[in-house]
Amino acid sequence: MDARPFWVEIVPTAGGEEVWWDEPRPAEGGRRCVVRRGPDGEIHDVLPPGWNARNRVIEYGGRSWRPLPGGGLVFTNWQDQRLYLLRPGAGPVPLTPPGPSRYADLVVHGEEVWCVRETEDERDLVAVPLEGGPARVVVKAQHFIFNPRVSPGGGQIAWIGYDHPAMPWDGTSLCVAPLREDGTAGPHRVVAGGPEEAVAQAEWRDDGALYAVTDPTGWWNLHLVTLDGTPPRNLTPRPEEFGDAAWKLGYQWFTLAGDRVVTVHGTADGKRLGVLDPATGEIADVGGAYTYWAPALSASPGGDAVVAVGGSPLRPFEVVRVELSTGAHEVLSRAKELPDPAVLPVPRAMEFDGVHAHVYPPAGAVEGVASPYVMFVHGGPTGSSPMVFDLEIAYFTSRGIGVAEVNYGGSTGYGRAYRERLRHNWGIVDVRDSESVARGLIAAGLADAGRVAIRGGSAGGWTSVAALVHSDVFRGAVAHYAITDPEGWARETHDFESRYLDGLIGPLPETRQRYLDRSPTLHAARASGPALLMHGLEDAIVDPGQAERFIAALDEHGGQWAYLTFPGEQHGWRREETIVAALEAELAFYGLIFGFPTDEVPPLALKGRT
Repeated sequence: MDARPFWVEIVPTAGGEEVWWDEPRPAEGGRRCVVRRGPDGEIHDVLPPGWNARNRVIEYGGRSWRPLPGGGLVFTNWQDQRLYLLRPGAGPVPLTPPGPSRYADLVVHGEEVWCVRETEDERDLVAVPLEGGPARVVVKAQHFIFNPRVSPGGGQIAWIGYDHPAMPWDGTSLCVAPLREDGTAGPHRVVAGGPEEAVAQAEWRDDGALYAVTDPTGWWNLHLVTLDGTPPRNLTPRPEEFGDAAWKLGYQWFTLAGDRVVTVHGTADGKRLGVLDPATGEIADVGGAYTYWAPALSASPGGDAVVAVGGSPLRPFEVVRVELSTGAHEVLSRAKELPDPAVLPVPRAMEFDGVHAHVYPPAGAVEGVASPYVMFVHGGPTGSSPMVFDLEIAYFTSRGIGVAEVNYGGSTGYGRAYRERLRHNWGIVDVRDSESVARGLIAAGLADAGRVAIRGGSAGGWTSVAALVHSDVFRGAVAHYAITDPEGWARETHDFESRYLDGLIGPLPETRQRYLDRSPTLHAARASGPALLMHGLEDAIVDPGQAERFIAALDEHGGQWAYLTFPGEQHGWRREETIVAALEAELAFYGLIFGFPTDEVPPLALKGRT
C-alpha cells in the first residue's frame, strides 16, 4: 500500500499561488484524489467522488494528471483508463475513445496534452487536443518510452527509451528529435545513455542543453548534456544516487528553479533535498528534519521555492513548501492523526556481512533478552526499503515483534554494483542476504533464533517463500501477491516485465534448469515452517495462480498454510478493509508460529498437516 501524497505541482494564479497534489483515499475504495490548496490555505478536492486519478501503463502506472490554466484538470481515470478533461463547474469529459489504450506521463503543451499511450504491447508518444479530436502520434520509437519533454523554444522533443530485454535501470537512451510543422518528430539521435547506462530523467535548460540523471560511473549522478557532440559532463561526481529505478512513468528526482537545480539525493538509508549550483557542483541541503524525499518536485515560476513530498521515521510523508533562500518549511497537506511517538520504533541503518538493513526494535525489548523478529523484504526486486514513518511496521513492533527491512543485493540506492549482485542470482543472493541479516541479529542477541520469520510482497513475496524452502532459519513466511513459480510467471506476466527474468535468473530456455532449481513451488517439501499467502483477484502482474500452485505443493508434501484472497484488489492493497484484514491475518499468523496470544484480531487457521 502507498499512503503517500504524490505528483505535486505549483500553479500560479491571479490571486496567488496554488499547490496541487494527489492523495490516497483508502476509505473511498482506494482511489487517488487530486486536491488543490489555494492562496488562502484551504484545501479542496478537485476530482469528484467516484473518479480515480490512476492508470495502468506498464501496469505500475505513471503521472496521471496535470492542472490547466484557470483551474481545469486533465487526468486519467482508473475505471476505463481514458483521458478526461475537467473544467471548473462542469463534470469530467472524455478526451480519448473507449478501448484498450492507456495513457500516462502527462505534459500539457499549448492546447494539447502530450503523453505516453500504451495500446496492448505498443507505446507511442501522442498529442491529445484539449478541445477534443483524435490523438496525433508524435514519437514512435523504442518499445518503451517515457519522460516526454518539449524544448523551451518548441522546436525539439526529448524522451527516454529502451527495448527488451533491458529494464529501465539496465540501459536506456536519452533521445532528441526536431519537431516538424505538423507536430510530429523527425529522426532522432541519442545524446546520452546506452545499453549499459540508464538515464532516469531529463529536463531542458533555457539554452537548449539538458540536465539528465544517468549512471556511467555506476551511480545515478546529474549530468549536463549539450547537443554539440561533446560527452555529457558529470555535475555531481560522488557515490550518491540522484535518481532511482523508473518503476513508474513521470518520477521527478530534480527540477529547475531558475539557474539552480533542486534535487533529491542520497542512498536508500536517506534521501536529502538539496539545491545544486551547476557551476560549482556544490549542494546546499534544504531538507531540514525530513530524512527522505520522494521523486515528486515542482518549483515556483520565479525559482524561489519548491514543493516536494518529504518524510522521516517519525513523520509521515507530507507535501512541503520550501523557501530556497531561507530553507523555511511549510507543511501544506492536511495534518494526520498520529499515534503517540512512544509507540513508534526508532530505526537504525545497519550492515551484516555487507548487506544493508534497517532495524526497528520491538517495544518492550529488554537488553540481553532476544525478541521475535520478522525480515521485511521489499518488492521489485529492483527497489529498496526507505527508512521512514511506517504504521505497518509500528503495528508489529508495538506488539513486541522486531522488524528488519533487508535491502538485499539488487536493491537500488547503493550504486549499480550493488544492484548487479542480483544479476542471474535471484533466489540465491536475496535469500542469502535475508538469512545473513537474520543470523546477524541472532548473533547480536537481538533476535530469538527460534522465532524469526520473513515476509514480503511481489518479488519480496518470492524471496520470502524461496527462503522458506531454501533456508532453515525462518519459522514461517508471509507472502503478499508473490511469485512462486518463476517459469510459469515468465509465461503469464505482462509485457513490461516479460523479459525481466532474463537478467534476474537467465534467458529461457537456455537456463531453464536454474528456474527449476530455485522454484519455491517445486521445492515446497523443504519448507521450514508454515506460509500465509494473500492475493488480490484482479492482479495483472502476478496471477493468483502463483499462490495457488504453491499452497497445492505445500499441501501435497504435508506443509501448513493459510490463503486469503481479496476481490477488487490488484497488485497491492489500496482499500481500507483489505489493509486491515491483511494486517490482522499477519499478526494472527505470527501468534501461531511464535506462540503468543493474538486475541485482538480474528483467529487464523492453518491448513495442512499439524
